[in-house]
Amino acid sequence: MIRVVLTVLVAVALLAVSMPGLEDARISTTDDRLGTESDRVERAIGGLVSGSMSVSDPSLAARTTVPVRAPSGVAAARIDRLALVETEQSGNESGAAFRYRIDGGRDRTVSIVSGAVTATVEVVDGPIALRTRGESRLDLRLVDDGGPIVRIARIE
Repeated sequence: MIRVVLTVLVAVALLAVSMPGLEDARISTTDDRLGTESDRVERAIGGLVSGSMSVSDPSLAARTTVPVRAPSGVAAARIDRLALVETEQSGNESGAAFRYRIDGGRDRTVSIVSGAVTATVEVVDGPIALRTRGESRLDLRLVDDGGPIVRIARIE
């Protein structure tokens, strides 16, 4: 009986010691997965800009849809808020980023658009709230408004 009690106490102690490390791993996994999602959106923007011509009429503009999946599961930390926001890049160019908060902590940001894209990126009616569980879909349109602009909106 004493062996069982000691085994349980040692297991509980080891679990208590490892919990901060597990939480750090979950946060790191969430950061990495959102980085992967931002890369997917960035590739979609690059493909839209390189393979299409911008037009002034938004209804005729080249467009594509990109799914964005918030990290979830045992290996990922719980996300309180997730949004697509517009950011200032160098000069007058603008880009986009995912802004999110994990377990009531500080806001974190993952940039989506790099300087390699030759178009300005606008978040329509932003910031756009995204689902913290499951999938959100983004609509990308390439319009000409004094230059090529990729407008990003959420599909309901």
